[in-house]
Amino acid sequence: MITFGEVHTNLLQHSTALVQEQSSEVLSLVEGEAVLTSRRPSLYAVSPDVRTGVDCWLPSARRRRLRGVGAVVTRAIITGGRIVQASSVIQVVAGERRQPWSHYLANPGVLETVGKLDSADLTSGFLHGNDADVLNLEAITGRVLDGVQMSDLLDRRPPLRAARTRLRWTAQVGQQPDREVSAIVTVDSPTLRTVELVLAPQDVPAAVAGLCEDLALHDWLLTTLSSLMEAVVTRSGNGQEHVERLRPVLEHLLHLWLPGARVDPRLRPIWDRLEQVPGFSRQWNSSVNWIRDQISVGNLALLRDLASRMSVDQPCGR
Repeated sequence: MITFGEVHTNLLQHSTALVQEQSSEVLSLVEGEAVLTSRRPSLYAVSPDVRTGVDCWLPSARRRRLRGVGAVVTRAIITGGRIVQASSVIQVVAGERRQPWSHYLANPGVLETVGKLDSADLTSGFLHGNDADVLNLEAITGRVLDGVQMSDLLDRRPPLRAARTRLRWTAQVGQQPDREVSAIVTVDSPTLRTVELVLAPQDVPAAVAGLCEDLALHDWLLTTLSSLMEAVVTRSGNGQEHVERLRPVLEHLLHLWLPGARVDPRLRPIWDRLEQVPGFSRQWNSSVNWIRDQISVGNLALLRDLASRMSVDQPCGR
């Protein structure tokens, strides 16, 4: 048995942070089903599950033709009224033969193979393959996120520009019961990360998906911060222009850095190791301090310029 998932993360296309009631309305994706919300440690809202039936070939590093049938489960999340995510998950299990659709719809989030399952081949194919004619969680996840961003409740005037990032992950149960949980995180491109997890038998897909959503959220924050800093240091402009580019980070994103706050306690050791290498919070704090310094320098320069103008404009006394 193996679990796949993909998380897309971006800035919500709205000029202000949504209050909890607005987030709930935006995330009402399934009629008659409730949106789950919480206010601690930050505003957090989760849509009902959106189910997408699939009957397709599965990814394969060795180009095997293995068919899979089931229903992918996708949910949308708004954190702090500012950041939106779409997260898909599917658990792949070995099946014997094609069943009626009612069988698969009764087991959402589970995909059964029609043929022999090779977990290693499937994992490698999903993480690193790009075949167009196989299970495409990118398209399923992106469609749900696009639907949220197109809500009539959003004014599409975000306070800063930020790229959408994707985190693609797989999780397998370790062969040794006493083996510690582990994660291998790879930066595949400026907007794509892959994560390969080895878990304990008691770790459930929902908890694993929550870990990956939290990781994707904080990776997006770091990526956005780094891109903004790069734009400032590589583009020409005066100090005040740089300050105006940097200020939205402090005003809209700084308070959302809470790594591991919603992660299942059994999976927290993974976050703890990521805090050591590569050191997510260390990098975040260093970047935030740099931005604050740039804003302080820019403000001081603005005050000096204002004082200079006032002294020039002041009439001479007799």
